[in-house]
Amino acid sequence: MNALKAARESRGWSQARLVHEIARRRAAAGAATATRASLKVYVSEWENGRRSVNGEYRAVLRAIFGLTDAELFGAATTEGETLDSAYAELAKRIEASKSVDVGLVGVLTQQTELFRSIDRQAGAPALGDQMRAHVETLENALAYSVLPSARRPVARALAGAATLAGWQALDVGAVDRAWRCYELARRAAVEAASPALVAHAMGEQAYVLVDAGKPELARMLILEAVSLAERKAPARLLAWLHAAHAEFAATLSDASAAHAALDQAAATLPAGSEMRDEEVAGIFLNEAHLTRWRGNAHALLGERSAVDELHAALAGMDGTFTRAEAGLRIGLAHAHLAGGDLREAEQEARRARALASRTGSLRNQRRFNQLLARIAANI
Repeated sequence: MNALKAARESRGWSQARLVHEIARRRAAAGAATATRASLKVYVSEWENGRRSVNGEYRAVLRAIFGLTDAELFGAATTEGETLDSAYAELAKRIEASKSVDVGLVGVLTQQTELFRSIDRQAGAPALGDQMRAHVETLENALAYSVLPSARRPVARALAGAATLAGWQALDVGAVDRAWRCYELARRAAVEAASPALVAHAMGEQAYVLVDAGKPELARMLILEAVSLAERKAPARLLAWLHAAHAEFAATLSDASAAHAALDQAAATLPAGSEMRDEEVAGIFLNEAHLTRWRGNAHALLGERSAVDELHAALAGMDGTFTRAEAGLRIGLAHAHLAGGDLREAEQEARRARALASRTGSLRNQRRFNQLLARIAANI
C-alpha cells in the first residue's frame, strides 16, 4: 500500500479529512494553497502514484503525520562522491565539530527541553521535522568529535534528545523509528558513561515491546534496567522503573508482582512535590504521578480502587500534560467498565478521544479503539 495512504488510513481519516488538514495548516501559515477541489485530486493522485509530492506539500504532510520523507514518500537517493572529496568533507566536519563546546551543548539541551514542553501539550506530529533535525545535529556533533572529553557532554545531550524522539515516534505510529531512536539513545548513554540514561532508554524502549504485544519481553527488559539503575541512578528514576514494571506485570495479569512493584516504587520515590532530577530530565514523577500509575495498573487488573485513584490523579494533574491526561482518561474508562459502569466509561472515552485528537496521538487513538471494542462487547 502507498505509505501516504497507509498513514492516512491508520488515523481513520478520509481523503476529505486530509484535504481539510492540509488546507487548514497552509492557511494558518499564511501560505497560498490550491482549492479544496484541486487538493482532493492531488491527494488521490499522490496515493495512486500518479503525481509526486512537491516540497511545499511534503513539509505540511510531515507536520500532519509526524513522519519522515522516507516513511511517507520513500527514501531519497544521493549522488556519489570521489575519494578526495570524501576525505575533504570528513576533515571539514571534524573541524566544525570543535565549535560544539559546553556552552553550545547547553543550548542544545535547552532546545530538547523546549521540544519536550511543546510535545506534552500539543503532541508530537507538529514537531517531527524540528526534532529529527535536532537529533541529527547532536548525532553529527558526536560522530565527528574525536576526544572523549569532547564526546561525553554531546553524548549525554544526544541520549536525552533521542529518548524524547523515540517517544514522539511511538506516539505517531512510527514504530521502527521509535525503536531505532531508543537504540541510538542507549548507545549515546553508554558513550556518556551514564548508567541512569541507559536505564531510562531501556525503560522507554520496553513500551515499544508492550505495544507490539510482547509484554513478557518488556518485563524482562525493565527488570534489566532496574538492575542497572540500582545504586547507580537517582531514586526517582528507579521509582519510575518500578512503576513501569508494575504496569507491565498488570498487563500480564500478574497482580502480586504488580502490587509488589508499586510498593517498591512508593518506597523508593523521594518525598515532596518535586517531579524531576537534573540527571534524567525526561522523567516526571512525584506522588501525584505515581497515583496515576497505580490507578492504571489497578485498572488493568480490574480492581475497583482504580476509579478513586485515577480521579485523585486527575485532580492533581498539571494541565500542561495533555497527552498524559488522555491516557489517564482511557485508563479511567477501563476502570469504570471493569466496575460495570458503562455510562461513566463512555463519558471518559469521549473525553479521551477529544484529548487524543488534540495532540494527534496515534498511540492513544489505538488504545481508544481497543477501549471502544471492549465497550461494544459490554453493550
